[in-house]
Amino acid sequence: QVQLVESGGGLVQAGGSLSLSCAASGSIFRIDAMGWYRQAPGKQRELVAAVTNGGFTNYAESAKGRFTISRDNAKNTVFLQMNSLKPEDTAVYYCYAEIVRGLSTVYWGQGTQVTVSS
Repeated sequence: QVQLVESGGGLVQAGGSLSLSCAASGSIFRIDAMGWYRQAPGKQRELVAAVTNGGFTNYAESAKGRFTISRDNAKNTVFLQMNSLKPEDTAVYYCYAEIVRGLSTVYWGQGTQVTVSS
């Protein structure tokens, strides 16, 4: 059994900052990529940022320069620091992890709401 538990999120004014974290637990041999997607009402889920276990990062264009993704491999945790938030960042944010337990499987967190008011 593998679980991803997210924390952080909430309500912030435009220009503010929020920090998200997501910890994976359970029977884990190895975690490859970890990252964050988001889904706004009426829109498709989109990648926000991802990081490999070697530390290589990938960001959506909308996140570049404002968001920073990082991970603590020892704690199986991924973080997303979001600065200069905009109302269009409002969405449910989902973390994911590519977890190897024999085969590689993508697991998802439960989602956390981020609301940015103008």
